[in-house]
Amino acid sequence: MENNQKTNVVGWFEIYVENMNRAKRFYESVFRVELEKLENPVAFEPEIEMWSFPGDMEVYGAYGALVKKPGFSSGRNSVLIYFACEDCAEEESRIKEFGGKIEKPKFSIGEYGFISLAYDTESNLIGLHSLK
Repeated sequence: MENNQKTNVVGWFEIYVENMNRAKRFYESVFRVELEKLENPVAFEPEIEMWSFPGDMEVYGAYGALVKKPGFSSGRNSVLIYFACEDCAEEESRIKEFGGKIEKPKFSIGEYGFISLAYDTESNLIGLHSLK
């Protein structure tokens, strides 16, 4: 994929969930954000429910949404999303409290900072990344 613009290759992400209320509570609580309900843009699939993370197209990074779609299970995809954090230990400290599970606690990745790996309430593996 050729990218001649000064943008990142990833422009959007979706995290598929089976229990939207549980997943929404987990992400809002761990990252201390409020998700916003998106109107379903796909008229031929009215059963899709989407809640978007806060985002700004003018700043670094991609944003996306939690998605509930019948027939598309959570926790079985092979994509790992890393959430940008000031200090990933802070968000990691809230994972268990809100129903998630730590896979690998905060560790150094050398000059690129630190990461933590965890499972959300829907069995999706997510990453946390920070420079400190």
